[in-house]
Amino acid sequence: MNPQIVGLAHFWTEADGLAKTVAYVLLLMSLTSWYFIVLKTFRTRRARLTGRIWLPLFWKANSFEEATRQLSANDPEQIFSPLAQCCLTAQAISSDSLEGKVDRSELLTRILRNEINAIALRLENGLTVLASIGSTAPFVGLLGTVWGIYHALISLTGNQQIMIDKIAAPVGEALIMTAAGLAVAVPAVLAYNFLSRANRITLTQLDGFAHDLHAYLSTNGMVKKS
Repeated sequence: MNPQIVGLAHFWTEADGLAKTVAYVLLLMSLTSWYFIVLKTFRTRRARLTGRIWLPLFWKANSFEEATRQLSANDPEQIFSPLAQCCLTAQAISSDSLEGKVDRSELLTRILRNEINAIALRLENGLTVLASIGSTAPFVGLLGTVWGIYHALISLTGNQQIMIDKIAAPVGEALIMTAAGLAVAVPAVLAYNFLSRANRITLTQLDGFAHDLHAYLSTNGMVKKS
Protein backbone atom coordinates (compact mmCIF):
# COMPACT_ATOMS: atom_id res chain seq x y z
CA MET A 1 0.00 0.00 0.00
CA ASN A 2 1.23 3.50 -0.81
CA PRO A 3 2.69 4.97 2.43
CA GLN A 4 1.97 8.49 1.28
CA ILE A 5 -1.73 7.78 1.03
CA VAL A 6 -1.68 6.10 4.42
CA GLY A 7 0.09 9.12 5.87
CA LEU A 8 -2.41 11.60 4.46
CA ALA A 9 -5.32 9.46 5.63
CA HIS A 10 -3.76 9.32 9.09
CA PHE A 11 -3.32 13.10 9.22
CA TRP A 12 -6.93 13.60 8.14
CA THR A 13 -8.17 11.18 10.78
CA GLU A 14 -6.19 12.94 13.47
CA ALA A 15 -7.19 16.46 12.35
CA ASP A 16 -9.73 18.35 14.43
CA GLY A 17 -12.62 20.52 13.30
CA LEU A 18 -10.59 23.67 12.66
CA ALA A 19 -7.96 21.86 10.61
CA LYS A 20 -10.63 20.20 8.48
CA THR A 21 -12.42 23.54 8.03
CA VAL A 22 -9.19 25.11 6.78
CA ALA A 23 -8.73 22.19 4.38
CA TYR A 24 -12.27 22.57 3.04
CA VAL A 25 -11.79 26.32 2.60
CA LEU A 26 -8.58 25.73 0.64
CA LEU A 27 -10.35 23.13 -1.49
CA LEU A 28 -13.17 25.56 -2.23
CA MET A 29 -10.69 28.31 -3.11
CA SER A 30 -8.81 25.94 -5.40
CA LEU A 31 -11.95 24.83 -7.24
CA THR A 32 -13.09 28.45 -7.63
CA SER A 33 -9.74 29.63 -8.94
CA TRP A 34 -9.46 26.78 -11.44
CA TYR A 35 -13.00 27.45 -12.64
CA PHE A 36 -12.09 31.04 -13.49
CA ILE A 37 -8.68 30.04 -14.85
CA VAL A 38 -10.18 27.60 -17.35
CA LEU A 39 -13.13 29.83 -18.24
CA LYS A 40 -11.15 33.04 -18.66
CA THR A 41 -8.33 31.32 -20.57
CA PHE A 42 -10.85 29.82 -23.01
CA ARG A 43 -12.58 33.17 -23.52
CA THR A 44 -9.28 35.01 -23.89
CA ARG A 45 -8.19 32.58 -26.58
CA ARG A 46 -11.42 33.11 -28.53
CA ALA A 47 -11.09 36.90 -28.22
CA ARG A 48 -7.51 36.73 -29.51
CA LEU A 49 -8.60 34.68 -32.51
CA THR A 50 -11.27 37.24 -33.32
CA GLY A 51 -8.83 40.12 -33.07
CA ARG A 52 -6.16 38.38 -35.13
CA ILE A 53 -8.37 36.95 -37.89
CA TRP A 54 -11.61 38.90 -38.18
CA LEU A 55 -10.57 42.47 -37.44
CA PRO A 56 -8.37 42.65 -40.59
CA LEU A 57 -11.21 41.09 -42.60
CA PHE A 58 -13.59 43.74 -41.27
CA TRP A 59 -12.03 46.39 -43.51
CA LYS A 60 -12.15 44.13 -46.59
CA ALA A 61 -15.95 43.90 -46.64
CA ASN A 62 -17.97 45.68 -49.32
CA SER A 63 -19.95 47.82 -46.89
CA PHE A 64 -19.92 48.88 -43.25
CA GLU A 65 -23.15 47.03 -42.58
CA GLU A 66 -21.83 43.82 -44.13
CA ALA A 67 -18.58 44.13 -42.19
CA THR A 68 -20.53 44.56 -38.95
CA ARG A 69 -22.68 41.49 -39.63
CA GLN A 70 -19.62 39.41 -40.48
CA LEU A 71 -17.77 40.49 -37.35
CA SER A 72 -20.81 39.91 -35.12
CA ALA A 73 -21.19 36.36 -36.46
CA ASN A 74 -17.55 35.56 -35.71
CA ASP A 75 -17.11 37.30 -32.37
CA PRO A 76 -18.50 34.78 -29.87
CA GLU A 77 -17.26 36.77 -26.87
CA GLN A 78 -18.82 40.01 -28.19
CA ILE A 79 -15.60 41.96 -27.66
CA PHE A 80 -15.10 43.85 -30.92
CA SER A 81 -18.48 43.66 -32.68
CA PRO A 82 -20.32 45.87 -30.11
CA LEU A 83 -18.15 48.81 -31.22
CA ALA A 84 -19.26 48.48 -34.83
CA GLN A 85 -22.87 47.92 -33.77
CA CYS A 86 -22.93 51.03 -31.60
CA CYS A 87 -21.67 53.05 -34.56
CA LEU A 88 -24.71 51.97 -36.55
CA THR A 89 -26.89 52.84 -33.57
CA ALA A 90 -25.32 56.28 -33.31
CA GLN A 91 -26.13 57.04 -36.93
CA ALA A 92 -29.79 56.19 -36.34
CA ILE A 93 -30.22 58.57 -33.39
CA SER A 94 -32.87 61.14 -34.14
CA SER A 95 -31.76 64.76 -34.28
CA ASP A 96 -34.87 65.66 -32.27
CA SER A 97 -33.58 63.93 -29.13
CA LEU A 98 -31.23 65.55 -26.63
CA GLU A 99 -28.29 63.35 -27.57
CA GLY A 100 -29.10 63.84 -31.23
CA LYS A 101 -28.45 67.56 -30.83
CA VAL A 102 -24.91 66.91 -29.66
CA ASP A 103 -22.11 67.19 -32.19
CA ARG A 104 -22.17 63.82 -33.98
CA SER A 105 -18.42 63.33 -33.73
CA GLU A 106 -18.50 63.93 -29.99
CA LEU A 107 -21.56 61.71 -29.65
CA LEU A 108 -19.82 58.84 -31.44
CA THR A 109 -16.71 59.30 -29.30
CA ARG A 110 -18.80 59.13 -26.14
CA ILE A 111 -20.70 56.04 -27.31
CA LEU A 112 -17.49 54.24 -28.24
CA ARG A 113 -15.88 55.16 -24.94
CA ASN A 114 -18.87 53.90 -22.95
CA GLU A 115 -18.90 50.65 -24.92
CA ILE A 116 -15.17 50.10 -24.30
CA ASN A 117 -15.70 50.69 -20.58
CA ALA A 118 -18.51 48.12 -20.53
CA ILE A 119 -16.37 45.57 -22.37
CA ALA A 120 -13.45 46.24 -20.00
CA LEU A 121 -15.69 45.41 -17.04
CA ARG A 122 -16.62 42.10 -18.63
CA LEU A 123 -12.99 41.28 -19.33
CA GLU A 124 -12.05 41.94 -15.71
CA ASN A 125 -14.84 39.76 -14.35
CA GLY A 126 -13.27 37.03 -12.21
CA LEU A 127 -9.83 38.62 -11.97
CA THR A 128 -10.63 40.08 -8.57
CA VAL A 129 -11.50 36.59 -7.33
CA LEU A 130 -8.18 35.22 -8.61
CA ALA A 131 -6.26 38.09 -7.03
CA SER A 132 -8.05 37.59 -3.71
CA ILE A 133 -7.40 33.85 -3.69
CA GLY A 134 -3.77 34.32 -4.66
CA SER A 135 -3.19 36.77 -1.84
CA THR A 136 -5.18 35.05 0.93
CA ALA A 137 -4.63 31.31 0.32
CA PRO A 138 -1.12 31.28 1.86
CA PHE A 139 -2.50 32.91 5.00
CA VAL A 140 -5.34 30.40 5.21
CA GLY A 141 -2.75 27.64 4.95
CA LEU A 142 -0.66 29.44 7.54
CA LEU A 143 -3.61 29.29 9.93
CA GLY A 144 -3.59 25.50 9.58
CA THR A 145 0.18 25.52 10.04
CA VAL A 146 0.00 27.49 13.29
CA TRP A 147 -2.79 25.25 14.55
CA GLY A 148 -0.77 22.12 13.79
CA ILE A 149 2.30 23.46 15.57
CA TYR A 150 0.08 24.41 18.50
CA HIS A 151 -1.12 20.81 18.70
CA ALA A 152 2.49 19.60 18.56
CA LEU A 153 3.41 21.80 21.51
CA ILE A 154 0.31 20.74 23.46
CA SER A 155 1.24 17.09 22.95
CA LEU A 156 4.59 17.76 24.67
CA THR A 157 3.00 19.32 27.73
CA GLY A 158 3.90 17.35 30.85
CA ASN A 159 6.31 15.08 28.97
CA GLN A 160 9.91 15.32 30.10
CA GLN A 161 11.11 13.39 27.07
CA ILE A 162 10.32 14.40 23.50
CA MET A 163 8.49 11.61 21.73
CA ILE A 164 8.64 11.76 17.93
CA ASP A 165 5.38 9.89 17.53
CA LYS A 166 3.64 12.49 19.68
CA ILE A 167 4.56 15.42 17.44
CA ALA A 168 4.78 13.70 14.05
CA ALA A 169 1.07 13.97 13.25
CA PRO A 170 0.53 17.65 14.18
CA VAL A 171 3.82 18.75 12.56
CA GLY A 172 2.98 16.79 9.42
CA GLU A 173 -0.47 18.42 9.43
CA ALA A 174 1.18 21.84 9.69
CA LEU A 175 3.49 21.16 6.74
CA ILE A 176 0.62 19.84 4.63
CA MET A 177 -1.43 22.97 5.32
CA THR A 178 1.50 25.18 4.29
CA ALA A 179 1.95 23.26 1.05
CA ALA A 180 -1.80 23.31 0.35
CA GLY A 181 -1.97 27.08 0.78
CA LEU A 182 0.89 27.58 -1.67
CA ALA A 183 -0.58 25.06 -4.12
CA VAL A 184 -3.79 27.08 -4.20
CA ALA A 185 -2.14 30.50 -4.38
CA VAL A 186 0.54 29.96 -7.04
CA PRO A 187 -1.79 29.01 -9.97
CA ALA A 188 -4.16 31.85 -9.06
CA VAL A 189 -1.37 34.44 -9.06
CA LEU A 190 0.14 33.17 -12.32
CA ALA A 191 -3.26 33.10 -14.00
CA TYR A 192 -4.07 36.60 -12.76
CA ASN A 193 -0.85 37.98 -14.23
CA PHE A 194 -1.39 36.19 -17.54
CA LEU A 195 -5.03 37.24 -17.88
CA SER A 196 -4.29 40.84 -16.86
CA ARG A 197 -1.69 41.11 -19.60
CA ALA A 198 -4.07 39.51 -22.12
CA ASN A 199 -6.77 42.01 -21.15
CA ARG A 200 -4.38 44.93 -21.65
CA ILE A 201 -3.59 43.67 -25.14
CA THR A 202 -7.29 43.28 -25.94
CA LEU A 203 -8.10 46.76 -24.66
CA THR A 204 -5.29 48.19 -26.80
CA GLN A 205 -6.85 46.49 -29.82
CA LEU A 206 -10.23 47.87 -28.83
CA ASP A 207 -8.87 51.42 -28.60
CA GLY A 208 -7.25 51.07 -32.00
CA PHE A 209 -10.41 49.63 -33.54
CA ALA A 210 -12.52 52.44 -32.05
CA HIS A 211 -10.13 55.06 -33.46
CA ASP A 212 -10.27 53.41 -36.89
CA LEU A 213 -14.08 53.31 -36.80
CA HIS A 214 -14.29 56.98 -35.89
CA ALA A 215 -11.79 57.91 -38.61
CA TYR A 216 -13.64 55.86 -41.22
CA LEU A 217 -17.04 57.30 -40.38
CA SER A 218 -15.68 60.83 -40.35
CA THR A 219 -13.83 60.41 -43.66
CA ASN A 220 -16.87 58.97 -45.42
CA GLY A 221 -19.21 61.68 -44.21
CA MET A 222 -21.15 59.40 -41.89
CA VAL A 223 -20.33 61.60 -38.90
CA LYS A 224 -21.61 65.12 -39.41
CA LYS A 225 -22.13 68.24 -37.41
CA SER A 226 -25.62 68.52 -36.01
